[in-house]
Amino acid sequence: MTSLKSTLLAALAGSTMLAGAAFADGHALSGDLKIFLDTSNPAPRAAMEASIARFGEQHPDLNIETTVIDREAYKTQIRNFLTADAPDVATWYAANRMRPYVEAGLFEDVSDLWQEPEIAENLASTKGAMTIDGKQWGVPYTYYQWGVYYREDIFKELGLSEPTNWEEEKANCAKIVASGRACYTIGTKFLWTAGGWFDYLNMRTNGFDFHMQLLQGDASWESEEVRATFANWRELIDMGGFLENHQTYSWQEALPFMVNGEAAAYLMGNFAVAPLREAGLSDDQIDFYQFPAINPDVELAEDAPTDTFHIPANAANKDAARAFLRHVVSAEEQTIINAGDALGQLPVNAQSSVDDDEFLNQGFEMLSSNSPGGVAQFFDRDAPAEMAKVAMEGFQEFMVKPDNLDRILSKLERARGRIYE
Repeated sequence: MTSLKSTLLAALAGSTMLAGAAFADGHALSGDLKIFLDTSNPAPRAAMEASIARFGEQHPDLNIETTVIDREAYKTQIRNFLTADAPDVATWYAANRMRPYVEAGLFEDVSDLWQEPEIAENLASTKGAMTIDGKQWGVPYTYYQWGVYYREDIFKELGLSEPTNWEEEKANCAKIVASGRACYTIGTKFLWTAGGWFDYLNMRTNGFDFHMQLLQGDASWESEEVRATFANWRELIDMGGFLENHQTYSWQEALPFMVNGEAAAYLMGNFAVAPLREAGLSDDQIDFYQFPAINPDVELAEDAPTDTFHIPANAANKDAARAFLRHVVSAEEQTIINAGDALGQLPVNAQSSVDDDEFLNQGFEMLSSNSPGGVAQFFDRDAPAEMAKVAMEGFQEFMVKPDNLDRILSKLERARGRIYE
């Protein structure tokens, strides 16, 4: 662990006025503000420390102490420091990853912030990911999109256009298979990629709310809703849509099949773009589309893993902590910290600007304007670890042996009964 302690002073004109901006009665923020970060890699650390310095310039009477902890060490230490000697602000993750600390009473309810128009209107797409029991427990500061990255040149060769619904998706896939290619490359050796497919198929078939109920143990794996999801998945499997022997490949090992044209698309996070470019594909050969609608009666929801800030319940300076949360989600600050030379991801504030990158811009537009159904965190973040492991093993097995569905769902339902108790 490294610790950086500094009193951040500013000689900016009007800084006293800025310092009081967080309060209706105009009094300035003062005292100590302790911030714990897990952004230990160089670029994220620099981005966060610079953001904290800008906040300090606005509030010169605050003494800000920043502690940066290695991300993996942070995961093992968080419960201890939240319980024993809590900071005023701490980084973490959305949705089910924050649930243990919410249920233990270790995170502050910040629903009041989400009533403020600046946050309520501009962070609306992530509200569901920050909500447990009808209350909000933190704010998001960065996320990145998932979706279908595809070979634009292959689509042009075959006369295909981006699908907007399930029938168009299947019709495209049939033409791709007829050309001698797989529709989708995928490597399920480490299971989580199959989790991404289940996320999208289930959210598109049954909607975000049912998906969350299932992953939180409140719906049955043997329900008709879940069977409908797997029936849609099987349509793609039966037509030969997926790369053969995918269970032997990691996600990186599946990339060359898209690069060399043996597969036309990849359902993946935006982190796949850099290795595709490095492998020699130009932006004229790659494009992106939102996973298409399946059930027209459900709103579109997306996977967008989200990093967050929280106020520990035992924080000593909650006024200053709330002011910092407002600062870090503001449109201007979101633009700065998510820039390509900082976090290189997407701002969660819909009024922010995005670096001039084709895929970041498409992702920002999708998540800010075209995802009314909500934002999920990804299967192995939204489900408890043990349930995620059992379920993703089942998904992989289903992709290889779809006739085993009844046995797989029975196993998952038994696991639900055991794990959520």
